[in-house]
Amino acid sequence: MGAPEAFTATTDAGHFIAGHRQSGRSGRTQPIYDPAAGAVARQVHLADTGEVNAAVASAKAAFPAWAEMPPIRRARVLNGFLALLTQHRDAVAAMITAEHGKVFTDAQGEVTRGIEIVEFACGVPQLLKGDYTEQVSTGIDNWTMRQPLGVVAGITPFNFPCMVPCWMFPLALACGNAFVLKPSERDPSPSLFMAELLQQAGLPDGVFNVVQGDKVAVDALLEHPDVKALSFVGSTPIAHYIYETGARHGKRVQALGGAKNHMVVMPDADIDQAVDALIGSAYGSAGERCMAISVAVLVGEIGDRIMPRLAERAKALKVKNGMELDAEMGPIVTRQALERIEGYIEVGVKEGATLVVDGRGLKVPGHERGFFTGGTLFDHVKPGMRIYREEIFGPVLVCVRVKDFAEALQLVNDHEYGNGVACFTSDGNVAREFARRVQVGMVGINVPIPVPMAWHGFGGWKRSLFGDMHAYGEEGVRFYTRQKSVMQRWPASIAKGAEFVMPTSK
Repeated sequence: MGAPEAFTATTDAGHFIAGHRQSGRSGRTQPIYDPAAGAVARQVHLADTGEVNAAVASAKAAFPAWAEMPPIRRARVLNGFLALLTQHRDAVAAMITAEHGKVFTDAQGEVTRGIEIVEFACGVPQLLKGDYTEQVSTGIDNWTMRQPLGVVAGITPFNFPCMVPCWMFPLALACGNAFVLKPSERDPSPSLFMAELLQQAGLPDGVFNVVQGDKVAVDALLEHPDVKALSFVGSTPIAHYIYETGARHGKRVQALGGAKNHMVVMPDADIDQAVDALIGSAYGSAGERCMAISVAVLVGEIGDRIMPRLAERAKALKVKNGMELDAEMGPIVTRQALERIEGYIEVGVKEGATLVVDGRGLKVPGHERGFFTGGTLFDHVKPGMRIYREEIFGPVLVCVRVKDFAEALQLVNDHEYGNGVACFTSDGNVAREFARRVQVGMVGINVPIPVPMAWHGFGGWKRSLFGDMHAYGEEGVRFYTRQKSVMQRWPASIAKGAEFVMPTSK
């Protein structure tokens, strides 16, 4: 594989409304950084309420004709988008690396996971089939159908600027809705590029719109009466706010929040596999994943055996500009995020945890001003410590020692987050009991990052998810549609005279 072509755009990022790219009119902008260089690359325009209203109005106007289009024809448009996104996978990955910082090969994987959701959405004619019962009562048939909601919106995070939007809009569009996407203002380019690919695939203007913005845009979407449903992925405090505010305005909401994902390592685990899994899942994408393993729960004597190997591997991480193909970890997305992560490391030291590997102060040759930090490793972390309780969202792995399986399970279940979890073991009964009893939404057995495939759905428990339905899969179809039940009979079977009792089957 040759060196990938870097993304080097210098023009400001704006909105995509009614089929056209638009510069912002609010006058408010925010820098887009090149995190590897630690420098401003260009600006993103932040929408005001009027621009959000224009995007919603565009979607509302386009919705009726799109909803009336037969599902198979909508699927053909998405199939065209699938081909284009696959063709331009590396271009989208380069945008992600340029604005987020994750290594190029990881960005390619992100786009691929987004592509898989689009593939699933192309099967929408089957997914929208209702149920039918003949003769539920004398001369009466009953069936159900699923119909689109109208204008729906998505608010997505910086860490997956392609994949997470793809959790939302392909299914929403396939089900017949019109969509307004508010991506992260830190890495806006993939969303705009995908909007143009959808247009090239034949999506009518206005069915998909992109507005860049901050809290002003978010609140405008939450309050707009024509937005019927809203999907969100981000931190738990904001997810809670989105859920409460959206529900107060009568909207359907799914709000995916934060995480503190544990990996339980049993004494009988394959130690080579466990070390590989912890290093990759804790430090991949610089820990800026909602499914990153940030807590290793070391059971019994495995702790003393595994810690030296974790330390050796953490120190040897190849931290570079993400466009270098041998890079294992790139920069942090912004300086503010870098300072927050390194501030947590200082907190951990003050709380009394053992700092085994300190990643702070890393300088990458040729990128001395970049937002880089190395992998950090703590041992002997206690459940009361902030570095255990709070989501750091960076390349910091904390290790907790426990005496047995029961204590490990209780530790996981007591945490306020319940997004993802893993257990590494060679014991089938331990694996079975862990999967059954753990109070977490996504579970891996000898799989460190158990992100479900496109047809299964993604979602956590406890304070990691606000709402009743998980993202994508059949849960996504249910979220972006509402069920209608129809009971029908014809005049020849209608009894004469009014009926004043509850109808029953006769």
